[in-house]
Parts: sequence; structure tokens; C-alpha cells
Amino acid sequence: MSEMKKLVQNFPNQLKEAFEIGEQTTIRNPPSEIRNVLITGLGGSGIGGTIVSEIVAQECTVPILINKDYFLPSFVNEHTLVIVSSYSGNTEETIQAMEAALKAKANIACISSGGKISEMAKQNNCALVTIPGGMPPRACLGYSLTQLFFILHAYHLTGDAFKKQLKDSVDLLIKEENEIKKEAESIATFLQNKFPVIYAVDGYNGVATRFRQQINENSKMLCWHHILPEMNHNELVGWAGGTENIAVIILRNKTDYSRTQTRIDISKEIFLKHTSHVRELWSKGNSPLEKSLYLIHLTDWVSCYLADKNGVDAVEINVINHLKGSLAKI
Repeated sequence: MSEMKKLVQNFPNQLKEAFEIGEQTTIRNPPSEIRNVLITGLGGSGIGGTIVSEIVAQECTVPILINKDYFLPSFVNEHTLVIVSSYSGNTEETIQAMEAALKAKANIACISSGGKISEMAKQNNCALVTIPGGMPPRACLGYSLTQLFFILHAYHLTGDAFKKQLKDSVDLLIKEENEIKKEAESIATFLQNKFPVIYAVDGYNGVATRFRQQINENSKMLCWHHILPEMNHNELVGWAGGTENIAVIILRNKTDYSRTQTRIDISKEIFLKHTSHVRELWSKGNSPLEKSLYLIHLTDWVSCYLADKNGVDAVEINVINHLKGSLAKI
């Protein structure tokens, strides 16, 4: 079994370990009232913020924004909780964003395995959750995503329902593992030698983004994704230029809003006029968290099987390393 497959296989156990880390981490009460949250991070370290912000959207008592840049918006101040997520602790954009958060006197909580971020957190007496290092950041979503839930709860912004939902998610993934892998291999065959286009409903943008990123990094392929109902107001017209080389994957949930489900069904009819390759992936689970983690685990497996079919190393990211090396020289 390849290295990336072993890491994907371990996802349920990673969630268990992450839960234990979260339970054992103590975060002090903030010195001032929290009125907004900004989660800053990029790539495999940052996608958890998008996913968690969507899951807690109906529960969190303050707005949560996602930042994926060197800079912070001007509203950040002593009433902002800035959650800094960098697996390596050395992501240059995130380091600069944390420096800006310190200058703005924001409340800061960090998630990292070490590096400069951890050093800055300790030097400035910021909350710090340390997670295991030495793995590709995209293979450690379970660690970072889980700690985001614990941090939001520690700051009294969300309840503790996520704890049972995480445990239920682990049980679901273990129970369904064989079926997940079987479906994932079938989907990989479906996508081979095609241009993947991923669609999901609003609230699952993070899950769809994660799938796209995994196809990019693990399978070494370009693809795109969009969200309904927004794509019905723009991209749908672009399907006039659709071709048989496009393979559509629609991430679906039985609990999706009825009008949006109708939109999906009508949109499928339009896709099928331009390509015969349209497939739906249905989630399992009782909560948005369970459904999200199920789809993430399923599509992570898809990216691994697709890497095999493409004859590429799922772990290798030489082009990103080249970019970082070139930037380091400037």
C-alpha cells in the first residue's frame, strides 16, 4: 500500500487521536469579548477552516471569516479571535498574518506541529494546540479540523454537540470502510482520462474544495468546482461549451434543501446534453459533520486510486517545493 493510501486509511484513527488532543488541551478564557472569528491558513492547513465554518454556521454566536493571504482585514482587533492554522508552522503567508494579528492585539489560538508559528505562540503567550508532525499537511486534516471545533467551544462560541458527532463519524467511517473504498475505485475509473467538474450545495463548499485540492495534489490533475444554487446564475450558461471529455461529480445529501435538489435535477439534464459522464455521490451520516467527513474520506480515496491510474506518486509535490525554494531566494 502506498504512503498516501496508508495515511488515508488511518483517517478514522487520526480523528480519534485528534479528539484526545483536543480534550487534553486547556485554553484560557479570552481577556475581552469575542465578537468575530478569523481563521487564517492555506492549503491542507487552511481547508479545515472553510469546512468547520460551514458546519457551525447555524450555531456559532459570532461571524466566522476565512483568510488565505498574507494580510488581515482591518476589522481585526482585540475582540477578534484569530485562529492560526499551519501544519508545518513555517507557512510564510500565515506567519505574516499572525504578525499582523499580534499587532492588532487580537486573541490568537494556533494549531501547528511546530516551526515558527509555535515559537511565536509561545513567545507571545498565545493559545497553542500542538499536533503530530512529519506528514503531508493535506493528510492531516483530521488533526486541524478537530482542533478548530475544540477551540471554538473553548471560547464559548459553540456547544459540545460536535464531540458525539465526531465519535459517530469515526464509527461510521470504520463501518463503511470497505464500501467506501469500493465506491472510490469505481469513481476513479469514471474520472480517468476526463476533466473532473465537482458540484455541491451551499454549505459543502469546503468539502468540494477539499476534493478538488486532493485531485490536484494527489492525482496531479486540473479540475474545477462550483456550488449550487450560485452556479445556476452563471456557470450553467457556460455549459453551452461542455464536451464529452468532462466528467461531472455531484456531492449530494438527502437532507439538502428541496428547491436546491430540484435545481440539481434540472442542471443534470443540461449537463447530459453535453456529456454522458455525470455521477452523484451520496453522503451517509446523521449530522452535517458526519456527512462532511464521510464525503471527505470517500473523495480522499478517489484521489489515491486516481493517482494509481494516472501512474503518479500521490505524495510528490515537487512543483510546490520549487515555488517555495524560489521564493526563499528573494
